[in-house]
Amino acid sequence: MKLDDIKKLHQKKYRAEFGHFLVEGEHLILELEKAANQNIALQECELFVTEAYQNFTSRFKKNLVSEKHMAQLSDTKTPQGIIAVAPILSSSNSTKHNERAIYLHEVQDPGNLGTILRSLAWFGNFRCLLSPGSVDPYNPKVVRSSMGAIFHVPMELDVPLESLSARFNSIATLDMNGKALSDSSFKNFNCYVFGNEARGVPRENLQTMNAQPFTIHGCGAIESLNLASAVNMCVYELTR
Repeated sequence: MKLDDIKKLHQKKYRAEFGHFLVEGEHLILELEKAANQNIALQECELFVTEAYQNFTSRFKKNLVSEKHMAQLSDTKTPQGIIAVAPILSSSNSTKHNERAIYLHEVQDPGNLGTILRSLAWFGNFRCLLSPGSVDPYNPKVVRSSMGAIFHVPMELDVPLESLSARFNSIATLDMNGKALSDSSFKNFNCYVFGNEARGVPRENLQTMNAQPFTIHGCGAIESLNLASAVNMCVYELTR
């Protein structure tokens, strides 16, 4: 891709148009290299580096750029000097054997999504389904906060909440009045629905899909848990 087009990848509409996104930083590039060993499509990534990284060993095509150009490509105040342009992978909606789905309804915070992806990658055998209106997972802030997990977790975008009932025969969600998360039945579902940071999930939709409620019990000193923290606790319980 031309440098002028790569600069546009900071915007969602151009990521969608060109089918690529930016991966910045040595750690993320190394994670991308690992993922490319398993996925042929990722082997077409292209690397842009400054002189500081001109001797960086990579399987990707490498291009040397000036500090000025790197600053234009970077999304951070202090560019690390190494950026990859990676293809956005298409994801099948065929859930693998024993794979559980984590559905996020209109999640808005890039840090939350990145943290959730890290947990799903750590524990394994999860896929992430994002509703319409959710933050773009290829937003640079999500990519950075995922610490490379975005390359290892299958994702599906723009999955309507209403479509879950036809696809999954058992759905669970979090609710203040549900069973305890430690209840043995919590592990009996194949889709777990989590809501928007402020609004949650529309209650009428949960009733229609017969989503079974569960609760993370606390002392009640504050109103609610952070979304990523709640998902992380649930994922840990499912794999405990």
